[in-house]
Amino acid sequence: MGVHRQTVDTPDGPGALDFRGPHVQGRRGARFLYLTWGEQPPGAEFTMFRRAKLFLDDLPQQAVAGGKVEGRLGLTDACGLPLCAAVRPPRIVWS
Repeated sequence: MGVHRQTVDTPDGPGALDFRGPHVQGRRGARFLYLTWGEQPPGAEFTMFRRAKLFLDDLPQQAVAGGKVEGRLGLTDACGLPLCAAVRPPRIVWS
């Protein structure tokens, strides 16, 4: 997935960390990725029915500094349905 970290100048000062890329959503300081659930029957278009937000500001600094990040999470909620809504630690473990 194309997510790029970079430093930018902000009103708080130069060199603030930010994330950019075609799959990155949200405003600076609250960026996230969507994990999208859907169906695509043969010969039909993809239809989304649920999605979860994975917040990039939850990434540990040591993981960001390394340049490659992995998130591990269970894909179902307490009812056995596809996970949705905001997903934050400890539900997702970043490394």
